[in-house]
Amino acid sequence: LWLGWRWTAALAHFLPVCPAHRGCIKMSLIPEENVKDLIDIPDNVKNAIEIIPVRWIDKVLELALERMPEALPDPTPEELAKKAAEASKANEKLSSGEVLKH
Repeated sequence: LWLGWRWTAALAHFLPVCPAHRGCIKMSLIPEENVKDLIDIPDNVKNAIEIIPVRWIDKVLELALERMPEALPDPTPEELAKKAAEASKANEKLSSGEVLKH
């Protein structure tokens, strides 16, 4: 499944809908407020691809990604303290003129 979409204010500038039709793209996401402009798209194009109006980015991600990303676990207080100590140590090296190596 190919997704062709562009998040623009005006459907006139949106057209990859027509190239999407020629490029074998099966689905196109458009901003919900542009549904009124679909009248300007030829019926053969609208019938050939699934045009899905979306209002929120959550829906775009749901449709565009194979799976939703998972949040990283919250670091423990010990991990936070260790990172803070490492950052402080790196800052000390930079202030002393020493070259920081990664």
